Amino acid sequence: MTELNLEPNRYRWVLLLAAFCVMMVISIYQYSWFLFAFKIQKDLGWSLASLGLIYTIFHYTSTLIMPFSGFIADTYGPRRVAFIAAVLVGAGFLLCALYPSPWPMRIFYGIGGIGGGVLYGVSTATAIKWFPDRRGFATGLAVFGFGAGTALFNIGIEKSLDVNGLAATFRQLGLLMLIVLIPLSLIYKYPETAARAGAYPKKPTASGAGVREFRPVEMLGTYQWYLIYFAFSFTISIVLIFGAQMKMLAKEYNLSQGYFSALLILFPLANGLSRVLAGAVSDRIGREKTMMIFYSLLSLSIFMLVFLGNIPLLFFIIVIVAALLGGAPFALYPATIGDYYGAKFSTTNYGITYTAKAWAGLISGWLSGFLVTKFGSYTIPLIAVALCSLLAALVSNRRLMKPPVIE
Repeated sequence: MTELNLEPNRYRWVLLLAAFCVMMVISIYQYSWFLFAFKIQKDLGWSLASLGLIYTIFHYTSTLIMPFSGFIADTYGPRRVAFIAAVLVGAGFLLCALYPSPWPMRIFYGIGGIGGGVLYGVSTATAIKWFPDRRGFATGLAVFGFGAGTALFNIGIEKSLDVNGLAATFRQLGLLMLIVLIPLSLIYKYPETAARAGAYPKKPTASGAGVREFRPVEMLGTYQWYLIYFAFSFTISIVLIFGAQMKMLAKEYNLSQGYFSALLILFPLANGLSRVLAGAVSDRIGREKTMMIFYSLLSLSIFMLVFLGNIPLLFFIIVIVAALLGGAPFALYPATIGDYYGAKFSTTNYGITYTAKAWAGLISGWLSGFLVTKFGSYTIPLIAVALCSLLAALVSNRRLMKPPVIE
């Protein structure tokens, strides 16, 4: 494909816009799942644990592929791998439309997850590599698309499921994904070494990290990465619970359809905004301090939901607040990986780190569904993730979470 004839500083903004649009489309797999799950449970009678397993498999496939696709993209460039991923994303929904039964859907939703994970990694790395001067803001903007994208789609998806049914909705979405993602995948490009090294103005990061480029094995030899991995796993499980169980949660707390319809739009918008906000704030006050603030408040919001969520207005407000806080890790950790370990191997390094989402998917999907089935309420899984978010805030303090020593 012919390159756009733009100077690098302008071209990077075109790429960031493309990454934003790609993220919006692939977010349907994650943040519209609760609509599909509710429809499947209503029409086909599948259990919450069975539905949670599909969601969990999606998270495993979408995350475990990223270290491998990241290595390929870092080594050979992102365009070809992004094109193949775009095809997989569309094919996943098209195949789900053809075979709407448990095991086929687990496989095909997982195939779509592979494509989505690859595109997520390439899109995030695009921001890390092209914006060393504004890394927190750029990664926040890229993942804003993933957090907020379904605000454009959820109302239409809910109506389509009611009017057209599950298979037709999957089919229409699969075709839409192919039409949008394939052209966008063909413009992806990483900057040349010179561009990464200093073609753009570069200021010291708020975290004060050095410039050494850590290979994946070297990154895994630092204790900081294990703190990042732990905190990432548990903090993101909160927004993933809403992504998997929102409609069932609303039913348990007797939320009216009016409030729920508003959440279909406002929750993803708030979730996306949190990524831009956290990224921009972290550029100014530091990643670690931002983590402590956001995760502590996130924990508090979930405790409030457990004890005050039976009041419909408070349920609505608290969920929006949780969304404004809960998307932060998706902006903070790619930027932190770039700060701590360099941009050269960032697709691979963040791909390895992003496998934390597989554990979060297990918690928010199958495990939550199992606990709700066993105890008849969302109270226990919500309290558990609130406690873990508080612990993540504690381990993010600068005495523990700080750039690796460069030898």
